[in-house]
Amino acid sequence: MLNKKLKDVEISIPIVYGNVAFWLGKKANEYQSHKWTVYVRGATNEDLGVVIKRAVFRLHSDFNNPTRVIESPPFELSEAGWGEFEIAITLFFHNDVCDKPLNLYHHLKLYPEDESGPMSTKKPVVVESYDEIVLPEPSEGFLVRVQSHPAVTLPRLPAGFTLPPPIPVEDASKRKRGDTKDHQLSQWFMNFSEADELLQLAAARQQVQAHIAKLRRQISLIDGQHQQLKSSSDQ
Repeated sequence: MLNKKLKDVEISIPIVYGNVAFWLGKKANEYQSHKWTVYVRGATNEDLGVVIKRAVFRLHSDFNNPTRVIESPPFELSEAGWGEFEIAITLFFHNDVCDKPLNLYHHLKLYPEDESGPMSTKKPVVVESYDEIVLPEPSEGFLVRVQSHPAVTLPRLPAGFTLPPPIPVEDASKRKRGDTKDHQLSQWFMNFSEADELLQLAAARQQVQAHIAKLRRQISLIDGQHQQLKSSSDQ
């Protein structure tokens, strides 16, 4: 029964992928000017190991062992180099999630957009992209397994369908912690939380409404001046 697919149900799991790059300053040379980390993380730093089984990063062919396989979260790798290039990232999922892998592409960024400005060894270059893993018709077994996991927001379930209570993990050693909330680079991560997006939308809406009110006042003033001119011309 747990292998049964739920029709008309879809799950979206927000993810972020990108890189953080630090300039080496005086330690830089023509072959290694930056240390960088490329990664896939939860949009609000949740553990993605509940969905992703492994991640494969394909680097430039100049690197030793350019195909890197990461078997557990956090799904990331760190290297040093001097050049920017495209990194192909393939995400493989657990058997009860999805059979097909997901391919992502990230252009490694080492240098700031303003290339004329000074580079800093303390403030890194950060480039991130937001995306969502979309899982149509998930299995009942998958929903049972992830129902209390923060990376997965359960959708509206079909009428009459209820999930059994989650199985507690009593052994603390079996609780895998793969989130990036306390990651050493987390202070540089961009914020993609829904709450912040809603606040930004609300602020933008207020600005638009204020601008509309200002335009209405200007139009009203122009209409008043037009009426005065018309009255004067009629006399």
